[in-house]
Amino acid sequence: MRDVKKGEEPKSLLEHRVQAHSTYENYPHKDALRVALVQEQNGLCCYCMGRIRATAGSMKIEHWQCQATYPDQQLTYTNLLGACRGGDGQAANEHHCDTRKANRDLKWNPANDAHPIEPRVSYGFDGTISCVDVEFDEQINSVLGLNLPFLRSNRKAVLDVVLKWWRLTPPARRNLQAQIDRRTLEQAEHDPFSPVAVWFLRQKMTGAAQ
Repeated sequence: MRDVKKGEEPKSLLEHRVQAHSTYENYPHKDALRVALVQEQNGLCCYCMGRIRATAGSMKIEHWQCQATYPDQQLTYTNLLGACRGGDGQAANEHHCDTRKANRDLKWNPANDAHPIEPRVSYGFDGTISCVDVEFDEQINSVLGLNLPFLRSNRKAVLDVVLKWWRLTPPARRNLQAQIDRRTLEQAEHDPFSPVAVWFLRQKMTGAAQ
């Protein structure tokens, strides 16, 4: 998971929200909303960090606080995130992200500045994601399914590449910030699961990763 920096909400969403009897269901400009969410998330799912595109077939518009329980939040932009399809159409044990979460609550919202995610999660070299907070660590697995084998494998592949760079590049420590910038500042669309590599590089900068 990674922190999501919300941008300016689409004008159509603001205009719709102030109308009488406005709901998410009768909001007619979901395509524009998808574009805004994908752009501010650099083309990555808010939960698993896999690739999403601004089409209904590639992503879901996730309500961090679900519409069923929190109807007053259904048009609040900070409550809206771009999520992958999450195994939609597959067996239930393959569901992840929004598809698995459904109407359940999460302790932290990736788009809330008061809920910083990145300092709280870490990754094992087998690709496992975990959190020192016991409650959220449980939600990572039971609510979001982020440690399904194929997601662990994707994260491990990214870690393997950056670890190889670290070991085979003699002046690697001097180039850490450049590597981070390349993955965060120089690409409008980030590589899938690239925040895992950024986590590793930042750990190296602080001396926390061995």
